[in-house]
Amino acid sequence: ELLRFLSQGIAPAVYGLEAEKQAILLMLLGGEERKLENHRVRGDINVLLLGEPSTGKSQLLRFVLNLAPLALSTTGRGSSGVGLTAAVTTDRETGEKCLSAGAMVLGDRGLVCIDEFDKMSHGDRVAMHEAMEQGSVTIAKAGIHASLNSRCSVLAAANPVYGFYVPELRAANIGLPESLQSRFDLI
Repeated sequence: ELLRFLSQGIAPAVYGLEAEKQAILLMLLGGEERKLENHRVRGDINVLLLGEPSTGKSQLLRFVLNLAPLALSTTGRGSSGVGLTAAVTTDRETGEKCLSAGAMVLGDRGLVCIDEFDKMSHGDRVAMHEAMEQGSVTIAKAGIHASLNSRCSVLAAANPVYGFYVPELRAANIGLPESLQSRFDLI
């Protein structure tokens, strides 16, 4: 009952989508990060909203962006793998190589919203694997070796592969490789 009551405050202008709003509420509250002997279990909750066009997915993302204290927004069309993680650039004045943080690094301990996730290229999605699972981005380019924290939750919105949801196809509607699907806690 409490979860249902609190989730009514998530994007109240959007009718319905109770399960999606509950998932977003749980994502905003976050999980508990655990450090075991040899590895870390992430506490960040990643959610993929998959639905037909004009069903309120983008409105949910915009609401979360205005609500969360640290939230960054990007789109599948306008993002590259390095734009989401990190890039090595050259300083104009000194000519030295330096790191430029991407959205997932800048959103450390916060939230990254990605609209039109289905429009992102395969190569750009692959760049997100380490950041979503390990909570870090490793860079080894141009003599720079670094590991940057990216312990952020991801809220992504996508349309089904065929533009509309076909219940008989189930997972084929998503159009994402299983390696990336497994990084989302809820689809």
